[in-house]
Amino acid sequence: MEIIKAENLKHIYKTAAGEKLALDNLNFSINDGEFVAIIGTNGSGKSTLAKHFNALLKPTTGKIFVAGLDTSDEKNLWAIRENVGMVFQNPDNEIVAAIVEDDIAFGPENLGIETSEIRRRVDLALENVNMTAYRNFSPSKLSGGQKQRIAIAGAIAMQTKIIVFDEPTAMLDPQGRREVLATIKKLHAQGLTIILITHFMEEAATADKIFVMEQGKILKIGTPKEIFSDIKEIKRLGLDVPVAAELATRLKLPAGILTAKDLINALSVK
Repeated sequence: MEIIKAENLKHIYKTAAGEKLALDNLNFSINDGEFVAIIGTNGSGKSTLAKHFNALLKPTTGKIFVAGLDTSDEKNLWAIRENVGMVFQNPDNEIVAAIVEDDIAFGPENLGIETSEIRRRVDLALENVNMTAYRNFSPSKLSGGQKQRIAIAGAIAMQTKIIVFDEPTAMLDPQGRREVLATIKKLHAQGLTIILITHFMEEAATADKIFVMEQGKILKIGTPKEIFSDIKEIKRLGLDVPVAAELATRLKLPAGILTAKDLINALSVK
């Protein structure tokens, strides 16, 4: 079942130098419960597209529907944003409270939800991101990965059906990236629709489907094995490939190897 659908979606920014086409006639759909990774070089349109998923931007022309709601219609804005949570690169820009649990409660409080329900949601969100022990901490005392998990908990507490992650691990060290990716996988396993914009191809390789963007267009849509089977094309676009896929190509192993486990298994067979 489709939960997001774009029809001839186009977005044009007006700048001092003139108009800039950021999204060029996009047509795609994302199914309920799907995990989609969006990859592309800087300026390819990834973040602009992300902002259309919860109506932070409106189409210049065309349409995008979220849970059946037209994002161009002002009457739908609150309902769309109740369905779509956003997590950005820098968690410091999203944290608003001096105590972890107060920050997670901020969104539900603004919706006027009853105190007992807010408490239940905060407890559940903290448990989901493995941060219950830090509920009374100041966010300033947390690591980058922990702060990002608190930002994710804020989206969980809103009980959104979809969470859009716009390069959430870009500012984190390897340990922080692992923590956040583990949380994303956990949420997907619980049935949430996940959209992950990333420059890390190992992260993209864990998705159900990958969108490859260039200059405002979606060039390819496919499974990770389909996308990374053409390493030359991915590199032509200025993108990296998973390390295991690169090694497999150099060793002349079959296409479709994406992880260290895949590589070990292929070498064992060989």
